[in-house]
Amino acid sequence: MEESDVRKVSRVKELQKKVFAILGKIEDDDKRAKAAAHLHGVSLAAVMIAKKRGEDPELAAMAGLLHDLHAYKSGSYDDHAHLGAEYARKLLEKLEITTAEETEIICSAIWHHDNKAETDGPMDEVLKDADVIDHSLSDPTKEIKEHERERYLKLCEEFGIKEES
Repeated sequence: MEESDVRKVSRVKELQKKVFAILGKIEDDDKRAKAAAHLHGVSLAAVMIAKKRGEDPELAAMAGLLHDLHAYKSGSYDDHAHLGAEYARKLLEKLEITTAEETEIICSAIWHHDNKAETDGPMDEVLKDADVIDHSLSDPTKEIKEHERERYLKLCEEFGIKEES
């Protein structure tokens, strides 16, 4: 493993530690567990999608870990994508683990992740799709959200998953 690969692993691990420390302050055990599971699930899905599409899996993992952190920390989903992007920017700048360009890519993805009907930049799309995967597959007994159905069906096609439309 090259030194640059070691650094990549440590950046994601460092961010995971910080994210899970923030989530650890959520008093309700069920809310804390659901938050950790969702952020981790989206992060994993984002890595898989990024690798398939030729995008940066490390930045995708970071975007997934951060995308709803502000909502969980604040307890509010009001304007959560935009406020979440601002919060992520401050956190990344404080941790000093990303370049300005990397921070911009991650924060753009978070900013746009809630608008599933629009098409944005490549990493924005990775995060949107990872969010849909986690929403749709974390509990296979739940119905696919109507506003995510079209995107979910396109993902099934992209990944060769048979799914009724």
